[in-house]
Amino acid sequence: RIAIENYLEPFLNYYVVENLEEAYAAIQLLSRSQKGKANFFLLDAFNDYTAPIALLPGAAQAIDLVETEPKYYNLFSYLLENVLVTDQEDLKQPVGDQTTLLSSSGRFIKRKYSISGGSVGLFEGKKIGRKKNLEVLEKAIQKAEREENRLSTEYFSLRKHLEELRARKTNTQIQQERQQLNQLEQQRISLATRLENFESFILEVNNKIEEGEAEILKLEAAILQIEEQLAEKMDVIAGIKDQIHNTDSSFREIAEQLSQASTDFNEKNIAFIRQQNKVGTFQRELNYRERQLEETRQSLASNQETLAKSDGEVGEIRDALQEQEMKLQEAYESRKVMEATLTEAEQNYYQARGGINEIEDELRKISRLRQDAQILINQLKEKYNDVKFEVTSVAQRLRIEFSIEINEVINREREPQTLPLEELELKVDRIRGRLDNYGEINPMAVEAYDEMKERFETISKQRDDILQAKESLIETIKEIEDTATNQFLDAFDKARSYFIDVFRSLFTEDDNCDLILLEPENPLESKIEIVAKPKGKRPQTISQLSGGEKTLTATALLFALYLLKPAPFCIFDEVDAPLDDANINKFNRIIKKFSKDSQFIIVTHNKLTMAAVDTIYGVFMASQGVSGVSPVDFRDFEHRATFEVSAN
Repeated sequence: RIAIENYLEPFLNYYVVENLEEAYAAIQLLSRSQKGKANFFLLDAFNDYTAPIALLPGAAQAIDLVETEPKYYNLFSYLLENVLVTDQEDLKQPVGDQTTLLSSSGRFIKRKYSISGGSVGLFEGKKIGRKKNLEVLEKAIQKAEREENRLSTEYFSLRKHLEELRARKTNTQIQQERQQLNQLEQQRISLATRLENFESFILEVNNKIEEGEAEILKLEAAILQIEEQLAEKMDVIAGIKDQIHNTDSSFREIAEQLSQASTDFNEKNIAFIRQQNKVGTFQRELNYRERQLEETRQSLASNQETLAKSDGEVGEIRDALQEQEMKLQEAYESRKVMEATLTEAEQNYYQARGGINEIEDELRKISRLRQDAQILINQLKEKYNDVKFEVTSVAQRLRIEFSIEINEVINREREPQTLPLEELELKVDRIRGRLDNYGEINPMAVEAYDEMKERFETISKQRDDILQAKESLIETIKEIEDTATNQFLDAFDKARSYFIDVFRSLFTEDDNCDLILLEPENPLESKIEIVAKPKGKRPQTISQLSGGEKTLTATALLFALYLLKPAPFCIFDEVDAPLDDANINKFNRIIKKFSKDSQFIIVTHNKLTMAAVDTIYGVFMASQGVSGVSPVDFRDFEHRATFEVSAN
C-alpha cells in the first residue's frame, strides 16, 4: 500500500470523469470562477487500452496487487504500466528501459535514469482506501453499540437480580453481585467512552467532508470562470484533437510492437531459465565426475604404492637368486678343484665317483626345484596382482555405492561356515544372476531414495497431524454440542417455568399450559410443541383457541423469553387488538408489573391501554403529508374526579 501510494502521489489530486464533455464542463467552471487549474482522467479513453506485460525475477506486477471496480481497472493498468513490486531491498537490481521497480516497504522507487526513496513516514499509506477504512470504522461502531446494548441488558438483569438479593437480605451474595455490577459498570463506561471516541471521529470526518464540499463549491465557481476562457480556445483544441487522433494510431502501433517485444522478452527469459537449469545439471554432473576422478587418482596412488611394495619383494627374490647362483658358482669352482685334483686322487676316484654322482644328482634336483619355485612365484605374483585389483575395485564400489570401507568388511568376524562349498557357489551364482538382471546401477539412486524418504516422512507427519486435528475437532464439536445441549435444556426449563407462571397470571391458576420437546433425545434439533388449555376447554391444537386466547398465550411466551433474558426496551405493535376488556386489564397489569425493570413502548388504539400508560404520544397530521407528535405525561397530573357530587 505504501509503495503504490508513493508512486501514485503525483496523480492523487486528479479527477476521474466519464468523458471529455464532463471534463470540459469542469474546466469552464474553473475558468469562470478564476479558481486555478485541475487535471482529469477520461474513463472512456481507456476502453480499448491493454497494458503490456513486464516481468522481472523476484518481482510481481503492481496491478496484480490492486483491487478496484471493473470500470476503473484500465485506468489503474495505465497508471501502473510496467510497474513491478519486489520484496528485495537491493538498489543495484537492473530494470528495463520502460520498467519502474518499487520496494514493497516503500523505501525506494527505481527507474532507468532516476531513483527516489528514503524513510517511510507514519502517515504514508493512509490515503488509498480511506472510504473502506471509514466503512470498517462504522462496522466497529455498530459492533460497539451492540456490545453496549448487550452489556446494558446484562446490567439491568444484574440490577434486577441485585434487588431480589437485597430483598432476601443476604449480605454475602449482595457483596458478590455488587462486585460483578461494578465490573459491568466499568465495562459499560469503557464501551461508552469508546463509542464517544468513535462518534467524535465520525464528527471530525463529517466536518472534513463539509470543508471539502465548501472547497468544491469554490472550485465550481472557478470552473465557471475557466469556461469563459476555454470558449476562446475551442478552435485550438479541435486542431489538437486531430493531431491526437493521428498520433493515437502511431501510438497503438508502438504499443503493439512493445507488447510483441515484451512477449519475445518473456520467451527469451523462459529459454534463459531453462538454459540455467541445464547449466546447473551439467555443473552437478561435473562435480560428480570430479569426485570420481579424485577417487580414481587416490586409487592409482594406492596401486602405485602396492606396485612399489611388489618391486621390493621382487628385489628380495632376485637377491636370493643371486645368492643361489653364487653358491652354484662356488660349487662349480669346487668341482673344478676336484677335477684338477682328480688326476692326483685317481686312486680315490672310483671310490669318490659314487659320491660325486650323488652330489650332481642332488644339484640337478635343486636346480629343478629352483626353477619350479621361480615359476610358482611368478604365478603367485600374477594371482596376487589380480586379487589385489579385484579387491581394489570392490573397495571402490563399496565406498561409492554403499559408503562402506573395505577394512570394515575384512576385519569383520567370520561366521562359521555351515553350508558346503557347492551350495555356496550355487548361491553366489544365483545372486550374481540377480545382480545382472538388475541392470546398470543408478549413481543417483541413493539421493533419490533420500529425497523420497524425506517426502514420505513429511507427508506421513502431515497425515498424522491431520488425523490428530480431526480427533481434536471431533472432541471439540462433541464438547460444544454437550455444552450447547446443557445450556439449551437449562434455558428451556427456565422458559417453561416462566411460561407457566405468566400464562396462569394472564388466565387463572387452574389453567394449564406447557412447552414439550418432541425429540428429547436430540434437543438441539427438536421441534417444540406449545400446549395451552384454558379452564373448561380441551383444544387438540392451539389453532382451536379464540383470537384473544391465542394473543394471551403468545404474550405469555414472549414474557417467558423476556424473563429468561430481560431487555431494557420492549415494543408492542397493536398486540391488544384482539383482546376484550377483561383481557385488556390482565394485559395492562402484567405490563405494569414488568415495567419496573424495562421500558415498554405500545402502539395501540385501545382506550383502556391508553388510560393505563404513564406517557402517551399522539400522532396527528399537522399539514398535508406532514406528521406531528404530541406527548402527554400522565405522571405530572393528579388522578382525581373532575366533578364532586355531594349527597343531600
